[in-house]
Amino acid sequence: MSRGLITVTGATGFLGRHLIPALAAEGWRIRVLARRDVTHPLWRALEIEVVPGDLGDDRALQRACAGADVIVHGAGLIKARSREAFFAVNAQGARRVAERAQGALLLISSLAAREPGLSDYAASKRAGEMAAQEVLGDRLTIVRPPALYGPGDLETLPLFRMAAGSPILPVLDPRARMAMMHVEDAARQIAALARTACGRVVTLSDQRPEGYGWREVFQTAADAFGRRPRYQRIPNGALTLAAGLGALGARRSPAMLTFGKLREITHLDWSVTPDEQMADLPQAHFNLADGFLHTAQAYGAAGVRFRKPPLQQAIRC
Repeated sequence: MSRGLITVTGATGFLGRHLIPALAAEGWRIRVLARRDVTHPLWRALEIEVVPGDLGDDRALQRACAGADVIVHGAGLIKARSREAFFAVNAQGARRVAERAQGALLLISSLAAREPGLSDYAASKRAGEMAAQEVLGDRLTIVRPPALYGPGDLETLPLFRMAAGSPILPVLDPRARMAMMHVEDAARQIAALARTACGRVVTLSDQRPEGYGWREVFQTAADAFGRRPRYQRIPNGALTLAAGLGALGARRSPAMLTFGKLREITHLDWSVTPDEQMADLPQAHFNLADGFLHTAQAYGAAGVRFRKPPLQQAIRC
């Protein structure tokens, strides 16, 4: 039985690609706003209405939002050349979608929005939350995922490459804690929120909302390849130098490691507290060990070559 029509922006992104089948499993008719081909293996058996365009195309955005019972706004930038570029998409884009929402809006934000002073990215995500809130009030549900990983993620691929082949792995401050989550679990929880839009801020997490330390994260990735590397503490000064070099290169293309991103990485508390969560969401299937193994195997199946292939064993999820 159909739940109605749901419109999704950012459907071709990492989270969006996994969110579409999760929404289809909930019984939604799906419409996406997309500026490029939306063909994806995860969507092979799904019927999806496509509105060509992006957030800057007024006519396309109006068509995408018209008649939708719920809009899931996931489009955004994770790297940009300037603060203005971040705000143009992450803040102004959220306002534009909110102004066209006829029903409920699920805004996919970020756990980084909890600390807007750390980076231009974090500030732009918080500004997007505030802009949508001004327009919609309690018709807005804000979703803050933690660090996501899973099949197809290019941002965490370097971590797995290091875990597979480097004899020494880096660790940062041992006091730091990071909530993490497999993208499929995040997609299922967001799909559940779409049917029960609650008008509040909801932070997602896996079975460990208190988060993980740096060494545990790297060792769990190494375990997927059957490795026991040595570890070297990386001082913040070395990361600052790397961020400075990244800033110089940003003239040609947006850098991933900037001073703002460095402040996010070295922030000590990305854990999730009980009052930030919603109790009746689907439980995460993947713990970190099974999630990392699943991710490493998916990289290998997609043709990514590692110095040592991931272990072939059953995933307990």
